[in-house]
Amino acid sequence: MSNFKIVITRRIPDAGINFLRQAGLEPVVSQKDGVLTREELKEFVKGADAILSLLTDKIDAEILEAAGPQLKVVANYAVGYDNINLNDCKAKNILVTNTPGVLTETVAEHAIGLLFAIAQNIPQADKFTREGKFTGWAPMLFLGTDLYDKTLGILGLGRIGLEVVKRLKDGFSLDIIYYDINRNEQAEKELKIKYVSLEELMRNSDFLSIHVPLTPTTRHLIGDKELRLMKKTAYLINTSRGALLDEAALVKVLQEKIIQGAALDVYENEPKLTEGLAQLDNVILLPHIASASIGTRSKMAEMAAQNILAVLNGQTPPNLVK
Repeated sequence: MSNFKIVITRRIPDAGINFLRQAGLEPVVSQKDGVLTREELKEFVKGADAILSLLTDKIDAEILEAAGPQLKVVANYAVGYDNINLNDCKAKNILVTNTPGVLTETVAEHAIGLLFAIAQNIPQADKFTREGKFTGWAPMLFLGTDLYDKTLGILGLGRIGLEVVKRLKDGFSLDIIYYDINRNEQAEKELKIKYVSLEELMRNSDFLSIHVPLTPTTRHLIGDKELRLMKKTAYLINTSRGALLDEAALVKVLQEKIIQGAALDVYENEPKLTEGLAQLDNVILLPHIASASIGTRSKMAEMAAQNILAVLNGQTPPNLVK
């Protein structure tokens, strides 16, 4: 096993690295404090039998070619794999894996945290207090929005969307509606939620939480037209992928107060923000940390390592994408 070369494009939790070492492998970890440039990535993957990539690494034919013909697997340290060109990998018989399931609960909890934070103006109030502007209780200071008796809209009822519903369905008297390309009648019956069209979802949600994978068909799923269907008092939360939203359109409707606010953990052109977004006071902007718990990130690292080890042992990896 020690003859295999495994490269990891950025430092990850030790759980994954130690897993590989215990199998007699010594992975090469990028020492750069940040994302490798295109040229750096091509140089770094040379001679690799396995690449443990991050969602910030664009893996396509050019990178695969730079690695060489011995490359067997690209193990993505993420659930999503829109950063990997699957067709290019397939053409070279290179397997692609991901880390599904492990971050479901963590991301669901993060989305709920953002929902509360934006509804109750928590980050804005914290900043206000730290700046020494708090001079005493005031009846009109940072008035927020109750969740009680409101309508929660879920865009995408996959693993994470379903966990959000399960955690919020009791205790807040929320009406929960959802839209997904695949209807889940069992969830509707068990959780007492309602399936609606995308247009109805946009019109009727007081809080809209997005949980859709990014594919060519879902890019800009929510644009200017959809955003302008929303209530003026509505909030949008996105912990999925930034490009699901037309970010320029979102900035515009937030500037015009077409909707009440938004809480974002992901961006269309990460890490770059669309012009005007950072200047808005009705948004919460986080640096893509929805899965950032110690336990979850460590498990993701271990899963990626398990996928690599299985492939190098001639086995089918547990989380094969294609």
